Amino acid sequence: MRMVDLIQKKRDGLSLSKEEIDYIIQGYTNGDIPDYQMSAFAMAVFFKDMSSQERADLTMAMVESGDQIDLSMIEGIKVDKHSTGGVGDTTTLVLGPLVASVGVPVAKMSGRGLGHTGGTIDKLEAVSGFNVEITNEQFVSLVNEFKLAVIGQSGNLTPADKKLYALRDVTATVNAIPLIASSIMSKKIAAGADAIVLDVKTGAGAFMKDLEEAKVLAKAMVEIGNNVGRQTMAVISDMSQPLGFAIGNALEVKEAIDTLQGKGPKDLEELCLVLGSHMVCLAGKAETQEEARELLLQSMKNGKALSTFKTFLRNQGGDETVVDEPTKLPTAKYIVELESTQEGYVSEIIADEIGTAAMKLGAGRATKESEIDLAVGLVLNKKIGDQVKVGESLVTIHSNQENLDEIKTTISEAIKLVSTPVKAPTLIYDTISI
Repeated sequence: MRMVDLIQKKRDGLSLSKEEIDYIIQGYTNGDIPDYQMSAFAMAVFFKDMSSQERADLTMAMVESGDQIDLSMIEGIKVDKHSTGGVGDTTTLVLGPLVASVGVPVAKMSGRGLGHTGGTIDKLEAVSGFNVEITNEQFVSLVNEFKLAVIGQSGNLTPADKKLYALRDVTATVNAIPLIASSIMSKKIAAGADAIVLDVKTGAGAFMKDLEEAKVLAKAMVEIGNNVGRQTMAVISDMSQPLGFAIGNALEVKEAIDTLQGKGPKDLEELCLVLGSHMVCLAGKAETQEEARELLLQSMKNGKALSTFKTFLRNQGGDETVVDEPTKLPTAKYIVELESTQEGYVSEIIADEIGTAAMKLGAGRATKESEIDLAVGLVLNKKIGDQVKVGESLVTIHSNQENLDEIKTTISEAIKLVSTPVKAPTLIYDTISI
């Protein structure tokens, strides 16, 4: 078997066998296939696509290139959730304890963030003492007993994907649906879940800004999951503006606490209920979405969801008292209101620009080496469709830097007002299952 022949085969629009795909991924991972040949292959895939079977085989080849997490010692159906990312996406912090509180085992492997704010682990580390460096045995034991634990990502999970992603980034092949879908799904499958709920974002603040493209990606990932024996479904949700109000690590933890009590932003709560209902159904804890939703709402009302969050924090060394006393979370030195200079209705909040402003404050990482400031960030006081009067606060800035002129300008330019009423955007566009 020669790589040049396989490049030519894909260039000509023919399908590759499992053995041929395995040869490519194994050879590239161990260094036998050079970057220039893999670049040519990626470009051939970009233009000629892959069949459903090829996509599934590519995903599993990447899964098998490194470590795989064995969750078989955890009782019940393990359901994972993946979001394609956005600004202010606090769903994991809410969904973990919420779904676990109704008996669904949530064995979550999470990473650190590169972008607007930290990843799930960074956010949780805003809670003093919280630790993800636990052994696999502790991880399994905690999920079996308490239904929820979070562990840091293995360094050798899907090494083929890491290597291929870096190559795609510099060869203009990032936006190939088979390569995006297999990249995301390989990590989820290697993490050991039995079932997967995907939250595919669309809009200005999402990777897939076009709704139809988001649907194509969602369908591709759902097909892969089901083809390799994982129950998989996807929700297409809005990211034309930041989700919820908070963008920043400690601020998002506080917002998650509020949401678990039914006091959070309505869009964040609704999305968590929709995603959570699907997780509950896939885990076999409810027959219908309506039944699952009622279980989750009841858990929020009776305090069980919040209690599960406290127990989760305590189990992993975190200070659970922050749940009742959020002032114990890291706080910024300066809290500044950005007031509106005009009246009208919010017609647009450019999520990417708001995220960039939060990152400039120190809430996220511009590079892997960047240090995150867990205390800083932004809290939106208005969303699309809201009426604004002169002097009302649009955004509360939490900062440890005194000069905020540049950041204020970035935020002001990202929030557009018009004189006539505006309808709030749709939150859930579609649900995809096969």
